[in-house]
Amino acid sequence: MTLAATRADGSAPALLDTLAADRATGALTTRSGVFYLAAGHVVHVESAHSPALGDLLTRSGALAPAGWWEAVERAGARQRVGRQLVDSGRLTTGALELAHAGALFDAAYFALAHDGTALRFRPGVAHWLGAVRPVPVTTVLRESCRRRALLDRIWPDPAVDTAPLTRTPDADPAALPPRRGRALALVDGGRTAAQIASALAHRTFHTLVELRRLAAAGLVAPAPPAPAPPVHPVPGAGRADRDEPDTALLRRLLDALEAL
Repeated sequence: MTLAATRADGSAPALLDTLAADRATGALTTRSGVFYLAAGHVVHVESAHSPALGDLLTRSGALAPAGWWEAVERAGARQRVGRQLVDSGRLTTGALELAHAGALFDAAYFALAHDGTALRFRPGVAHWLGAVRPVPVTTVLRESCRRRALLDRIWPDPAVDTAPLTRTPDADPAALPPRRGRALALVDGGRTAAQIASALAHRTFHTLVELRRLAAAGLVAPAPPAPAPPVHPVPGAGRADRDEPDTALLRRLLDALEAL
């Protein structure tokens, strides 16, 4: 595959290795996320299954929401939002790099673990955040494998990572360690792990560890799919179709009689 191609078929890890060797710049889309690369390094990753960097910074209190959106407005078009946050004094370089690394590895786990098939590569595409601290592809792949192995040792069902979760009636958050109890308290049959992590302002992986431990203890499980809404018959529905031929026949007979 050449870097000018837009369609990609096959393993995302294998293609990431190829793009790293070619020092490629662009965006690689999988079924569960997007990798942004610059000169063969991963500079950012996004996934719908993991809270975004802005959510983590603002919900944790590290940054006011107004400060985040001001940086996006001022520097998003120039792809320098991260730099703007530091230059404006809203975040230190270390705080931004730490938060960004956590968000990047969390999103990469989902982008690779859940059907990590490469769908599309767009050469030259850059993320509006800008480069914070580029990470080698090998580091991203190794960390994702480590996380997957750890979570599977705790509880082998990956559905806990992405499905809405429900808890058993006797599950008591107060009887658990504080972090696990706070995660359990937010399990309501509708929230996913990412939504629970976002509400707690925690990194997704740390929340996944607690949720898989809860699943292993039989306290939480993927919620059953919602039942389809019942279909109520409409009185008289379909009767017109059955009556219409009889009415037409009667009209033809009436016309014939009048003609006679």
